[in-house]
Amino acid sequence: MHLPLLTSSANRLVLSVIFFLAFTSSVVLAQARQSAQAPQPIEAIMKNMVSAILANSLADFVSPGDEAFQAGMTKEMLSSINQSLASRLKQGYTTIFLTTLRQQGFDVYVWKVVFKDGNDDVLIFMALKDQKVGGFWLR
Repeated sequence: MHLPLLTSSANRLVLSVIFFLAFTSSVVLAQARQSAQAPQPIEAIMKNMVSAILANSLADFVSPGDEAFQAGMTKEMLSSINQSLASRLKQGYTTIFLTTLRQQGFDVYVWKVVFKDGNDDVLIFMALKDQKVGGFWLR
């Protein structure tokens, strides 16, 4: 079988350039995603809230929140989260910022939590408006 597109060296060069650009652009995009960082104040809020979960401290957990967040979070809710995650958090974990979403007037920051125990990862979704937390979800 003869492929006329590959017969001339010029065509082979063009195809090589196309494949090279396709490969390098995907590598560059992957590196850009990996190097993305949440703004430092936002990252600090998330880390403080995770620390508050570990300490089972409702006051520390809700302190960066807006009025609705503070009113809606209970000690029982935080204790439930603490019971399910504290032992894993104590063993060690790493957070990896993934992206920011714009949803219903909030900036939603998303992190992946990778636990040192090697079991399932968790996603953190933290919604902010006017520098106040309006929601914090773990999935």
